[in-house]
Amino acid sequence: MPAAPDAVAAPGRLRRWTRDPVTVASLAVVALVLAVAIAAPYVAPRDPYAQSLRDRRAPPGDRFLLGADEFGRDVLSRVMYGAGLALRTALVATSIGLLSGTVLGLFAGFFGGLADDVIMRAMDVLLAFPYLLLAIAVVSALGPGEVTTQIAIGLWALPSFARLVRSSALSLRERDFVEAARAQGAGALRIMRRHVLPHAMWPLVAFATIFIARAILLESALSFLGLGAQPPAASWGGMVASGRDYLRIAPHITLVPGAAIALTVLAFNLLGDGLRDVLDPQRSHL
Repeated sequence: MPAAPDAVAAPGRLRRWTRDPVTVASLAVVALVLAVAIAAPYVAPRDPYAQSLRDRRAPPGDRFLLGADEFGRDVLSRVMYGAGLALRTALVATSIGLLSGTVLGLFAGFFGGLADDVIMRAMDVLLAFPYLLLAIAVVSALGPGEVTTQIAIGLWALPSFARLVRSSALSLRERDFVEAARAQGAGALRIMRRHVLPHAMWPLVAFATIFIARAILLESALSFLGLGAQPPAASWGGMVASGRDYLRIAPHITLVPGAAIALTVLAFNLLGDGLRDVLDPQRSHL
């Protein structure tokens, strides 16, 4: 069965990245953050958990490149380890939302009727809760920690991915190549797996990239409130929270992890926008 023209052309449109310096720059920043997260145990200058009371709130300098926090811990090392925690949480949470939302959205959009009504009304219930309130409720029920933060963010991601896949399935289920597969006797599950899902993947890739930025922000917010990864874990949000009482005398404790959050979130957002513009056939001519 031949693939749809837009799906065939999508990989070729990836070459347009080289013409967009903003997308290339955002990809470079994302790659750098990922490399730092992976290599942190090997390249971090100091133990991120080692305390030195005589070096409390030490300013950036030769001894501590980006300064020390209120316990004398190296801020640079903790930011590097925090990159791993932030990306790990964001990627796991996004995967939870992506996988579960794809399954539910496919069934809702392809079959329609009662299945569509039940699934989408459940998604509407989740969407009715403010995202931070929903995450706080889940974390409060399950207890604070990295795993429960991933579950909470994944649950928040679920309705968005389900709605996106449903909209794609609704438009694809009437396409000629799907009708041809039906005429050849293909079952519903085979059609969804072989013909509907592959053509719905490109919007999912772009949205998942953008959602990683949202997940990093929410993980930082939960850690800032004390509901995310627990001390002494190196969490960007927790570092911002611990340094807010020292903004006047040691602003680097808060500003460095805050800058890491802002730069990483901006890079993922710009990368997702670039992916959307490249992979969306309706935008490809712009």
